[in-house]
Amino acid sequence: MLRARLRGAARVRGGGGHGEGGGRWTTPGHEEAPKGHFLNRTPPPPGESRKWEDWELPCYVTSFLTVVILGVGLNAKPDLTLETWAHEKALERLQQQELASAEAQGE
Repeated sequence: MLRARLRGAARVRGGGGHGEGGGRWTTPGHEEAPKGHFLNRTPPPPGESRKWEDWELPCYVTSFLTVVILGVGLNAKPDLTLETWAHEKALERLQQQELASAEAQGE
């Protein structure tokens, strides 16, 4: 019963099935087959370079700077893990015990 309700809702929301005017990717205006080029762009003639679009340079610069800032910032952050804190406290206690035993032997 629940499956029948879900199928009915999917039919209404989907905008039609295979025989009802096409689906999302088969509506008129879409190509039957891709051209075979990256992003369906024809390559430039030999000897010419591809012209950059307006968004490419700011995107690449921002991405590079983000990687550099994150790389430097994450490597420089202090180690605040519980294990490191516990290790430092254990070393402090060992030093205090060694000092106490050295003072006891010296007396």
